[in-house]
Formats: sequence, structure tokens, C-alpha cells
Amino acid sequence: MAKAPIQGLHHVTSMASDPDETVRFLRDVLGLRLVKQTVNFDDVTTYHLYFGNETGEPGTALTIFPFGEGQSGTVGAGQVETTAFHVPTGSLDYWADRLDSHDVDRDEVTDRFGEQVLGFRDGDGLRYELVASDASSVEPWAGSDVPTEHAICGFHSVTLALVDTAETAGLLQFMGYEQTAEEGAYTRFETEGDRATIVDLHETSDRGQPGLGTVHHVAFRVPDDDGQFAWREALSEEGYGVTEQKDRQYFRSIYFRERGGILFEFATDGPGFTADESVDELGETLKLPEWLEGDRERIESSLSELTATPAEVR
Repeated sequence: MAKAPIQGLHHVTSMASDPDETVRFLRDVLGLRLVKQTVNFDDVTTYHLYFGNETGEPGTALTIFPFGEGQSGTVGAGQVETTAFHVPTGSLDYWADRLDSHDVDRDEVTDRFGEQVLGFRDGDGLRYELVASDASSVEPWAGSDVPTEHAICGFHSVTLALVDTAETAGLLQFMGYEQTAEEGAYTRFETEGDRATIVDLHETSDRGQPGLGTVHHVAFRVPDDDGQFAWREALSEEGYGVTEQKDRQYFRSIYFRERGGILFEFATDGPGFTADESVDELGETLKLPEWLEGDRERIESSLSELTATPAEVR
């Protein structure tokens, strides 16, 4: 089967410390819905928390491994530098006031590629941006206290930090992205899709170190298994060491490290987060795949209880 161009971002997965603080920040400050409580399938003593719009559609899903105590990382080359969310044009004054009211460490509004950008950081130092744009997007979660006209509408982009952008630029073009702009040390690539279609490359000599407060990997959308297998074959032929397909319960994944050092994932659009919960019940209880259910008691005893109280529903 011929490979189809990548349609945009699927999800971004980051490393944080405290699970409760993660929920409070992403749900109660940013207005994202907690759509799934599960565990890191490679370390079942750690939560894997998923946030997004009402159903956590691909292109909206921010996922977190809250590892508890650990070494903090340093953002720099070889990492996803920034995860950017899309908000409607004219929303950044609202967001600056909201972030200030929650004592969030933020920057002043700047302009990049003709769009207004508001950068900020969570308590672990994870770097985020809000980009005010008229670009196509998805419906936000309507259950938070953020007014719909200002609410986060999925991802806008990610910025990848690299010592040399040439190899990664070539990979993005191989994936179906086209270079659309340059501004200083930044180069923009875009693909044809209905959401989360932008990747920015930032050339920098500042080296990164993985740890808490950094992004673990970035995932790109493929429609289904056939498309994923086609990409696995194509990437392998280009010399990338691609994993076997892994079942992540809500999507299926392959992984490889691009030549700038950043871990890429290609994830299927389905089956989605309603595979084991109704839309109304998403994120309310710990969900485990069938192969871990026999260990539920041990797994639950190893996890700290999530005590963050639900955000006020409008």
C-alpha cells in the first residue's frame, strides 16, 4: 500500500512530576478535559493521563507521564521545545489575565510568522504557547469555565529544537510537509490536513537534557493500520530504526528517533478514547487494558490517588 501524506499532529506526550498538579493545571487553568486515566504500559506504577477536547480527538490530545520525584530536564536541541495550542484570534488578552490570576509564569505576547503568540510554563517548566489564529480547528471542550470564544481548540503546532535542521527538514518533506516560511532561526513546515498541521524547526546550539519538564515524544496522525504499515516500510527503507506496532489501547503506534534526536511516533486515529468509556464518563476512573486487569489491585496500590477536585462546570 502506498503511503499517504501525514495529516498533522496526533498527540504530544510530556514528563511531569505530580499527577494532581498536572490535572489542576491542564484542566482547571487551561480548560482541557481529562479524557483518560490509565497507566504507562512500560511502567505501570506511573499514570498516563490524557487531556483534550470533549473526546480527545487526534490533534487535541496532550498526554502526561507524571513520574513523581525525579530529575528535571533541560529544554534544548534534540527535543520538542514548545507545544502550542490554537486559540481564536483576539483571545490572548483574556489568556494573559487568566494566567496571571493563576500565578502562571508567562511571557509577553510576541509575533511570529504573522501570528500573536503567548508563551508560558507550568510548575515543572514544560513550555507551552497559545497561538491566536483563524486556522481550521476542532470544537473545544465546553465543560470548563473558559468561555467558548476563547477556549483552546486543539494543537496549533510543535516547535522542534535542533542543532542542524537539515535532516529533520528532509524527513518532514518525506512525510508530506512543505516549507512555507522562514523567520530568523525558525523554519515553518505545513501539511494538508484539517487541524494541527504545523511543525516549526528552531536551529539552536543549546543542548537539551531529558527529564521532568520536557517532552517525551511527538506523535503524528495516520488513518489506520494499513497506512501505518506502509509508513513503517517506507521509513525502514530510508534507514530509520522503526519499532514493531504497539497496541496503546486507544490507538496503535510505531516509534523511531529522527536524526536530530527527537522521538517520533506515528499513531492511528482509532479506536479512540470511547473504546472503553462513554463520552459522559471519560476520564472518571482508572482504565486498564485487558492484559493488565489481572494486576489491577497491585497497580492501583502503587499509584497515588488523584484528589484534584473537578473543575466547575459551566
